[in-house]
Amino acid sequence: MLTPPRPERRTESRTPAEIEAWLIELGLEPVERAERDGITSWDLVLDGRRRARLRITLILEPALALICWAHFAPPINDSFRKSYRKLLRWNDDLPFVKFSVSEDERPVLVAELPAAHLSCDAMGLALARQLAVADRFHTESVEWRKAGGWPVAGPPVSAADGPGVQLLRRYQSDLVELADLPDPASAA
Repeated sequence: MLTPPRPERRTESRTPAEIEAWLIELGLEPVERAERDGITSWDLVLDGRRRARLRITLILEPALALICWAHFAPPINDSFRKSYRKLLRWNDDLPFVKFSVSEDERPVLVAELPAAHLSCDAMGLALARQLAVADRFHTESVEWRKAGGWPVAGPPVSAADGPGVQLLRRYQSDLVELADLPDPASAA
């Protein structure tokens, strides 16, 4: 039996300067930036259509990947089995992003982008996907956020054309797995 040749492995590094240029191109302004041991991170706070103030940390390990880590809710304090079952069910429904639980029991929504395939649009689509998922599960996650003292109100009217919603609009046609999300702007 012949073994097919393995595809050539691309080893392409990305730089913090590239990520920062892409953030500018996408109209996104980090609220914080940090660098340690060659790894750079940026914190963004974005409003979606339903979910306000979603904090997403971008973590760049230049030769490996960009990880988009959305802080979905505070640590879960209820019956863990029920909450974990919900997160696992959501994972079954969602390609390209996955829910996880951090060391402090906080649900996080993660997208991992290999450095070799990283581009402005790949990063923008991943961020838009995280916002769309947070919008989709806004109502179902209110109790977790409420229990942890996190805000549960929707975005302010001023965010209707903010950077997060602009990102959702820009990549809406690429979010086919979330196509059933209505666009409030089209209902007006």
